[in-house]
Amino acid sequence: MDDRELLELAAKAAGIVVQWKEDGRSFQVVRGLPFTWNPLTDDGDALRLAAGLCLNVLSSEACVVVEDEKGVECIEYFYGPEDYTSGWRRAIVRAAAAIGRAM
Repeated sequence: MDDRELLELAAKAAGIVVQWKEDGRSFQVVRGLPFTWNPLTDDGDALRLAAGLCLNVLSSEACVVVEDEKGVECIEYFYGPEDYTSGWRRAIVRAAAAIGRAM
């Protein structure tokens, strides 16, 4: 699954209506004031996504585990300190996408 599909499914899970931007790297939120939404690259978007879906985020030095109350679980492994926050964001989006796919 590519990043665009992950983001589309995550948005669906969160009830966010988005439209792919022409830059090919992010979504524009359609409702309300327009703004760019990409929880794969934005810590705030990822945190709001996790909070909105009541996701539990558990972290160690080697990986992050994101789960919901129904047992959806995603694990992302780190390969160095530079991967830490991007790993968190990706695990959150993957868990949200799994929820969106099941809807």
